[in-house]
Amino acid sequence: MNLRQAKTPAPKQIAAAVIGNALEWYDFVVYGFFASVLARAFFPSDDDTAALLLALASFGAGFCTRPLGGLFFGFYADRKGRKAALQLIMFVMTAAVAVIAFAPTYATIGVYAPALVVIGRLLQGFATGGEFASSTAYLIEVAPAGRRGLYGSLQMVGQGASILLGTLAGIAVASAFSTQALNDWAWRLPFVAGLLIGPVGVYIRRSLDETHAFEASPRSGGAMDAFLDLARRQGDRLLVCFAATAGATISFYVILVYMPTYGKTELGLSLTQSFIAQAPGLLLLIALTPLIGALSDKIGRRPLLLASYGMLLLCVYPLFAWLQVAPSLAKLTIAQTAFCVILSGLFGALSTALAEQFPTHIRSSGLAIAYNVAVMMFGGFAPFIVAWLIGFLVTPVAPAFYLMFGAAVGLIGVAGLRERRGERLD
Repeated sequence: MNLRQAKTPAPKQIAAAVIGNALEWYDFVVYGFFASVLARAFFPSDDDTAALLLALASFGAGFCTRPLGGLFFGFYADRKGRKAALQLIMFVMTAAVAVIAFAPTYATIGVYAPALVVIGRLLQGFATGGEFASSTAYLIEVAPAGRRGLYGSLQMVGQGASILLGTLAGIAVASAFSTQALNDWAWRLPFVAGLLIGPVGVYIRRSLDETHAFEASPRSGGAMDAFLDLARRQGDRLLVCFAATAGATISFYVILVYMPTYGKTELGLSLTQSFIAQAPGLLLLIALTPLIGALSDKIGRRPLLLASYGMLLLCVYPLFAWLQVAPSLAKLTIAQTAFCVILSGLFGALSTALAEQFPTHIRSSGLAIAYNVAVMMFGGFAPFIVAWLIGFLVTPVAPAFYLMFGAAVGLIGVAGLRERRGERLD
C-alpha cells in the first residue's frame, strides 16, 4: 500500500471534513426543534395543527433539492476533487443558514416571509446534497489501513455532536426567554449562533490535502459518462445503498429531530423538558458511534447493521406504547437513550459500508445519489408524515409504525451490501 494512504492524517484534516456536517445538521435540527415556533412566525393559521404541518412541510421542502445537489456536488467531487467540493459546499450552506436566520416574519412582509424560508431550505438542501458523500469519501480515503470503519464513523459523530449543540441551544433559549420573547425573536438566536460555524469551516477547509485515492483514480469523460457508468455497472449498488439508507434516515429524523416536538405536542411536556430528555442519549450516541465504527473494522459492517435494524424493528413499538402510559420527563429520557443506543449501531457502520460499495472515480457521485434520494423520499418529510399519521390514525404511537417500516426496508438493503472490511478500496 502506498505510504501516503497508510499515513495517519492530521486532526485538522479530519475536523475540516467533519465540520460541514456540524453546520448542516445543526441548522436542520434547530429548525425541527423550533417547528412549532416557526409555524406561528411564518405560517400563521387559525388551526395550530395546520400551521405546524406547513412548517414541517417547508422543512421537508429542502430535501427536494438534495438529489440535485448530490448530482452536482457528487460529480464535481469526482472530477475536481474532494477538497474543491467541500469548500464550495461550505459557502453555499452558510448563505442558506443566513437566509433563515434573518428572514422577516409573516407579520412584517406577509406571504414573502414563508417564501424566503422555503428558498433558504431549498438552497440549504442543494448544498447538503453534496456534503455527506464528499466528506464521507474523503474520510475513508484518508483512513489508514484497517481503520476505515472508525474514520467513516466520524462523519456521524459530527452529526451527533451538532444535534447535541442544537439541543443545548434549544434548552438555553427555551429556558432563558419567555414564551412571548421566544415566539417574537429569540428563536433566531440558535440560527445566528450556527452562522459562526460557516467562516470557521471555510477557513480550515482551505488547508485540506487531496486524498491519494482520488489523485490516483482515472477521471476520463464528463459527468454524463460517470452517470452512465453508475447506471450500467453500479445499478444494484445504488439500489441496496438506497434501501440501507432509508431506514437510517427515517430513524434519524423521527427520533432525533421530531421527538422534542412530539414530547411537547403529544406527551404534554414543555419544550425545555423535551430538549433535556434528548441530551443524555445524544451524549451516549456520540461516545458509542466511533467505538462501533472501530468494531466494524474487526467484525465487519453488515453484522452490526443487521443487528441494529433488527433491534429497532423489535423495540420501537413497545417503547412508544410505554411512553403513553403516564408520560414523564424520566420516561422520555429513558426511551430516547434506548433509541440512541440502537442508532449508534447504525451510525457507526453505515457511512463506511455505503462508501465502500463504489469505486473511487464515482464514489462521491454514487454515494450522493443513493443517499440523497433515500433522504428525500423517507427522511425529509418524516416529521410531516408522523404528524399526519398521528392525526389520521388518532393514536400517538403512530411514529412507531413509520420507524418499523424503515427498519424493515433497511434490513433488506443491508442484506444486499457487499462486505468490504479488509479489502482495498479499488
